[in-house]
Amino acid sequence: MDVRNNRRQAGGSSVVTANRLLDGRIVWLAEDGVWSDRIDAARIFANDGPQGGSESGSESGSNGGIESVIAAVAARQQADGVVGVYGVQLRDDSATPVPATVRERIRAFGPSVHPEFAPFTEATTNVR
Repeated sequence: MDVRNNRRQAGGSSVVTANRLLDGRIVWLAEDGVWSDRIDAARIFANDGPQGGSESGSESGSNGGIESVIAAVAARQQADGVVGVYGVQLRDDSATPVPATVRERIRAFGPSVHPEFAPFTEATTNVR
């Protein structure tokens, strides 16, 4: 089981993340199997099997589906140009992918500072 985030709830959902080797950026596994730097493009997996995907025959048991996806992606991480592949539990109360832990929300959305002081937000695009 993935030791970085092994508290995924059965019945919940997760996304797969890694760091891109070329520039160290945080990336998310997208629907088409490529890596995206946007969490909203990430494919969402049910913790006990793929959610709404074309894959079938997921492993039985808690986290079997997401763990098998992580293992498959980790096996090809060097060819994909990424490192440190692991799964991230998502909050159940959001329509868009929002990580459950503060650490992963910071990785996904940036530092937890007031939007006025964040370097790249909509609030700062209209700088005078």
